[in-house]
Amino acid sequence: MAVKAMTLDNLDIAVLELKGSFLGGNETEELRAAVGDLFEQGNRKLVLDLGGVTYLNSMGIGALVSLYTMYAKDSGRIKLCHMGKGIQNTFVITKLVTIFDIEETREEAIRNFQAGQ
Repeated sequence: MAVKAMTLDNLDIAVLELKGSFLGGNETEELRAAVGDLFEQGNRKLVLDLGGVTYLNSMGIGALVSLYTMYAKDSGRIKLCHMGKGIQNTFVITKLVTIFDIEETREEAIRNFQAGQ
């Protein structure tokens, strides 16, 4: 399983822990489905923990951007955390660091959501 979900404060904040490579295959569809389910249930604060992600290609990045767009259109927010150096470099090169909220740790992302940041 590439995606593990957890919710806090009665679905106010959701955390998805991602593992493996996201190359546009089943793992990416699993991510889209998990996020889509949370969104339909009313979640608008999502933390994506990328600590277990080993590789992210353009299809995986495209999936993250489309999820970001879905949330942003309905006043939702997505925070990314636990980025490894390789994933972080990809986000810097593609300038996605200017779009996504990126936190060092899951705890920091949750704390900032709770504080309204």
